[in-house]
Amino acid sequence: QVQLVESGGGLAQAGGSLRLSCAASGRTFSILRMGWFRQAPGKGREFVAAIEWRNSFTNVADSVKGRFTISRDNAKNTVYLQMNRLKPEDTAVYYCAADIGGAATYDYWGQGTQVTVSS
Repeated sequence: QVQLVESGGGLAQAGGSLRLSCAASGRTFSILRMGWFRQAPGKGREFVAAIEWRNSFTNVADSVKGRFTISRDNAKNTVYLQMNRLKPEDTAVYYCAADIGGAATYDYWGQGTQVTVSS
């Protein structure tokens, strides 16, 4: 089992920045990859970014490329999402997820943190 707890959400103005954190606990040695997803009201879940746990290889969605950066601190078992130049359309609940199986799906999910960007 892996437990994930997100933090750092809140209200920001357009053009501003926020940093989300996701702390993992439990069987963290089994984590292969961690990702961030978001879900806006009335919309489906959207991939935002992912990072390989061992080699730090990252993948970022085109919609946030150049504005969002994913990073991790293995010693703290924490993954971060630095969000710059925020836009109102970035408003969503942001979830982190952990992949331990190496398949194309994520096995564990956090409870989500709300990000609201005002224009």
